[in-house]
Amino acid sequence: MAEAPALLFSAILRPNRSATLYAINVLIVVVAVIFFATGLGFAYLGAWPVTGFIGLDVVLLYVALRINHRAGNAFETVTLTATELAVNRVDHWGRRQSFLFQPYWVQVIVDDELKRVELRSHGRSVAIAGFLTPEERTEFAQALRQALTQIKTVPAT
Repeated sequence: MAEAPALLFSAILRPNRSATLYAINVLIVVVAVIFFATGLGFAYLGAWPVTGFIGLDVVLLYVALRINHRAGNAFETVTLTATELAVNRVDHWGRRQSFLFQPYWVQVIVDDELKRVELRSHGRSVAIAGFLTPEERTEFAQALRQALTQIKTVPAT
């Protein structure tokens, strides 16, 4: 049985998730209570149609926060062995994409203007780490470059 190549670098990149689902639900309840009281005040003053729009605001806020929370389920994995650099991307719907590169020829380029790290080799490129902060992108790119340099300088056994 063939032995799997040794893993030289591995990273799982995830977007920052600012709130848990529980925190979102608590926020919506607090906002709903405040908006309900405000809506009652408008209804008392005779501006009852405002109450419906306030309710719509709460629903739209909840939908927006849930969509944002779901987007946090996306991730990218980057794994490096002596023979291949693999990038696997899973979006928030669960769709997968895989990219394979020969590590000896890969260039790692940090593009701060487009907010991404680009991997290039033999006319192909893939953009990754778009949801990381500039500092995290730079740190990630440096670590990946260092691992790639080790492959290029150390003869394979």
